[in-house]
Amino acid sequence: MRGLLTLYIFFFIVSANNVYAQTDSIAKRKSPIIFEMEIENGGILQQKNARVAYQDAYYEGVNFKIGWQQRDKTDPYFELYNNPIYGIGFYSSTFNNDIIGNPYALYGFVQTPIAPREHSRWSYDYRIGLGLSGNFYPFDEEDNPLNLVIGSKNNVFIDFGIRAQYTFHPKWRAGLGLAFHHFSNGALALPNSGVNLVPVTISVNYQPNPMPVHARKADIPPYSRRTLFHINYGAGVKQLSEDNDHLYFKSTVSAYASRHVSHKWRIGGGLDLFYSSSGNDNEIAGDKSGDLGSKISGGPSFYLAHVLNQRLVLNGNVGYYIHNQVFNGEINKFFLRAGARYYVYQNINAGVSIKAHMGKADFIEWTVGYTFNR
Repeated sequence: MRGLLTLYIFFFIVSANNVYAQTDSIAKRKSPIIFEMEIENGGILQQKNARVAYQDAYYEGVNFKIGWQQRDKTDPYFELYNNPIYGIGFYSSTFNNDIIGNPYALYGFVQTPIAPREHSRWSYDYRIGLGLSGNFYPFDEEDNPLNLVIGSKNNVFIDFGIRAQYTFHPKWRAGLGLAFHHFSNGALALPNSGVNLVPVTISVNYQPNPMPVHARKADIPPYSRRTLFHINYGAGVKQLSEDNDHLYFKSTVSAYASRHVSHKWRIGGGLDLFYSSSGNDNEIAGDKSGDLGSKISGGPSFYLAHVLNQRLVLNGNVGYYIHNQVFNGEINKFFLRAGARYYVYQNINAGVSIKAHMGKADFIEWTVGYTFNR
């Protein structure tokens, strides 16, 4: 599970970088720290082939978060996103049965206010979180044969949420919202149907030194009209069947062009080429073992980027295979990708993505890339 640990460390470092990037300016002001406790209930999405794993299950969870409201005036995205909150969180939950487990998670998150209004007690926000979870009870033929949803103890934790908050004291808010959690190991261990939750959330938020809401400034510079060119390389491993514990190497070479359609969004397109070492395995590829077409696949893809700040980008793709091989796990003509990229130095970025075929994960890609004309 070293790859999953790397995923958490990556997003934790990104969050910490954004939290402390403004140390000098914050030192001259009161601390923008925020504490939050959130409880959540219900909302298990059950797959048809794995409902037995959720028998008698009832989901409950709790989140504790520490965040810092961004006040860095050198990055216009903090102004565009209404002074968002970057932070770290701890999650703990139970399904109240002995099949799935009592997972916890450590994660980084960004929480963004939606159309804040001055002098209003009501406020709205959405959040995105990513981290590492543990303490699942994985599938085991002898000890836990009913868990057909997850095959590993440690998994990726993906979190989305939206809510309304009411300020009942200058430093205190109460909130009600809806969340989505996804747990997956990216086919590092099978089965991997994934655990999906849509709970209702109730939260209490304490900010010792609340930041007054203010109207967005008009001097934000216009977004770039340049065409950007991206070259990326990704690598990972994948288990192809429950009967075969071997992890096969997979890699990706991608080339895209994109342009801003707003400050927050870029769209474009390009080409993805994939390599699967399983194409060299006689047990997997049969008579086609070793053929170039057994190892190489790919096709054109639509590219979408959600720009969170000058360094952090959420990336996504929808692509179509011109050539693919089902025995390599490429089970659908369409492939999807969702992930995050962080510009570690000038035009060089590093990140992680999950490649999937519709609702089924293919593999986790650890990526490095370079952007021209940025």
